[in-house]
Amino acid sequence: MVAKQVIFEGRVQGVGFRYTVKDLSRGFEVCGWVKNLTDGSVELQVMGVKEEVESFIKEIAEESSVAHHIKNLTAVKIPLLENCAGFRIER
Repeated sequence: MVAKQVIFEGRVQGVGFRYTVKDLSRGFEVCGWVKNLTDGSVELQVMGVKEEVESFIKEIAEESSVAHHIKNLTAVKIPLLENCAGFRIER
């Protein structure tokens, strides 16, 4: 198991980004959450088997309907998420 925090920058708010990420999560064995940040970026915290997490992030960044809105992304490994079940949009 691995957990990652990803910060997406660009025109990632107001374009359905979080809802797209939540929908995409259904196709992967991952858990976590996604939320808007006050600086206009979007934060994703996701946990799962390394290959699933990496494939999920790649799908968002390269193949999703919102990929073209991403100008930059920063991914870092973080401690495993506690009580992680399902995938949700944080407010």
